[in-house]
Amino acid sequence: MTTPPPQGQNPYATQPVQPGFPQQPYPPQPGAPFQGAPVPPPAPKKRVSKTLLRIGAFIVVAIVVAVGKWYLGQSDAETTSVGSCMHNEGSQSSPDLKTVDCSSTDAQYKVVEKFDNTSDGNKCKSVKEAEISYYQVGNNHNVVLCLKSV
Repeated sequence: MTTPPPQGQNPYATQPVQPGFPQQPYPPQPGAPFQGAPVPPPAPKKRVSKTLLRIGAFIVVAIVVAVGKWYLGQSDAETTSVGSCMHNEGSQSSPDLKTVDCSSTDAQYKVVEKFDNTSDGNKCKSVKEAEISYYQVGNNHNVVLCLKSV
């Protein structure tokens, strides 16, 4: 067992070793250099940069806008189905068909047949109930509607 050093002496100075007792290492002192192999600093956490987040957000917004414009840009003639009712908001020479509820007083025509990817209005001649053929060309989607009056 070691005794504390006398007043005014270095407490960390080497103490004489008593016979029969091996010398014990000193405990690490605060601020003292580390003993043994150096420990590498922890790896930095991988963070996505703000620029990549902004680019990703921009791409998502652009896709949503493109899909929205495509969907809203489709005419009612492209999106309607057989059995739907239509109202002409244009004129006979420049029709603008809009889908309406069949119980509405605005319903003028009922779609009895629909042909996609064609502009051949003669296809409606073979449809039994068809009185009018309406065709629309453009927007990468040609369509023919065979209509009957309501």
